Amino acid sequence: MKNKVLRNAQWATLKKEKRKVKKEGQKQRKKEAEALGDKAPPKQIPRTIENTREADITTVDRDDEEVTFDITHDEYESYFSKTYVPKILITSSDNPHSKTIHFIRELTKIFPSSECQWRKRSSVKKMIQSAKEKDYTDVVVINEDRRVPNGMLVSHLPDGPTAYFKISNVKLTKDMKYKNIIKEFTTHRPEVILNNFQTRLGQAVSRMLASLFHYDPQFKGRRAVTFHNQRDYIFFRHHRYEFKSQKRAALRELGPRFTLRLKWLQKGTFDTIEGDYEWIIAGKRHEMETSRRRTS
Repeated sequence: MKNKVLRNAQWATLKKEKRKVKKEGQKQRKKEAEALGDKAPPKQIPRTIENTREADITTVDRDDEEVTFDITHDEYESYFSKTYVPKILITSSDNPHSKTIHFIRELTKIFPSSECQWRKRSSVKKMIQSAKEKDYTDVVVINEDRRVPNGMLVSHLPDGPTAYFKISNVKLTKDMKYKNIIKEFTTHRPEVILNNFQTRLGQAVSRMLASLFHYDPQFKGRRAVTFHNQRDYIFFRHHRYEFKSQKRAALRELGPRFTLRLKWLQKGTFDTIEGDYEWIIAGKRHEMETSRRRTS
């Protein structure tokens, strides 16, 4: 069909018919399941990339004592043994835009014991050195491009490691669909949920992200932050929950929400010239991956 308008109209009609057939099939299966009760066939599970994932050779084996020892005796060993309380310095690039400023201020409310300081044309190395002298445990630098936050540098003190993440899909609290959410921000320390960090690299990143929060959450505040890793993208969500019954809980997203993607991981503190990189992403994704069903 050469006419583009008619072709699009016919395609829209075909899609509408397919959705109608699919919905009728779902209703029919639901009726059959209710009629059969316990004898009903199992619910159909859609085939997705996630549930058909190929096994990765770097996936952590919980029964491997050597691997477990290496992971648990890294730079964050003192944090997970509760030797110190995190103290975080959050800053930005020079002359940040208002959206970046609001984003940083919301991060200070999410990360316990965090403070915000502006760069004032100081280099990252100088800020890290100053943070060491003031006993900070981590430095977080938010970069921006075209007035939108687009990068996050996390450096663990005093000896690293350092990671750089690309930030995308930033949505501030004020842009959430609920009104007056900002009033629900409490000073209680949130719970931290880490999903799907199964490889050696994933374990290193998850331990870095977990160490930004206090290891002793205050459950009274009913706040929870989630880092969900899916196909090498880390989705951040911040919720407040309430129990409707003994088996049911309701979630209210507080914001902000954003997506992280690891660009590189470096030993030691920030040093782009002489730093030793543990992992760095290849140029384009299709050059890096051997299979769409295998991720890091």
